Amino acid sequence: MNILRVRCRNLEEFEEHYLPDMPNGGAFCPTTTELAVGTHVVVEMACDGLPNKVLIRGIVTAWRPALPRMRIRAGATVAFDADEMAKRDFMVETLKGDRPPTRRRKHTRIPIGIPAHVRIASELEPVHAELREISVSGGLLYGEFQPPIGTDIVLEITPPGSEVSFDLSGRVVYHAGVNQTGVRFIYREGGGSRRLRELVRRFKAF
Repeated sequence: MNILRVRCRNLEEFEEHYLPDMPNGGAFCPTTTELAVGTHVVVEMACDGLPNKVLIRGIVTAWRPALPRMRIRAGATVAFDADEMAKRDFMVETLKGDRPPTRRRKHTRIPIGIPAHVRIASELEPVHAELREISVSGGLLYGEFQPPIGTDIVLEITPPGSEVSFDLSGRVVYHAGVNQTGVRFIYREGGGSRRLRELVRRFKAF
């Protein structure tokens, strides 16, 4: 997965990267790696003023090489995906001071994209979704299935390189617009935390 990192110390630097004229917003991402138009990427926005790094999926619409004499940096222009508008709005409104600050997460999330079977803990029938972000404390699900906040759920995923599925118990804690559901993981046995940390390490190395 291509991850493009954007660092901003203040709102002025953010606005130098942010591209509001694109239909769903976008960003110029400095990178010397040439990326073809149409490449799917994750933009990691790390800005002073945001409680955490924001991971936004998008697609490359252009790439340019560096022109040192003209002080032009190499980089890619990325258009954000339409289903990432909630994250875009959170980022822009927070940096502009139009949204109250939120609590900082203890653990950094890792961008992934693997299939998941999700079911409400009290039921047996699972539905398909995609696990898009994970940390040792929670994750972000993408799919039409959005249980109410406070609902206990079970996720079944198969880690990369493994033929054995892995069950994660969690609780729905928020909805990020349409189709995106935030989950806080719950450890129901003594080894659950250790197993989850090992799983996250595997995703980091993947």
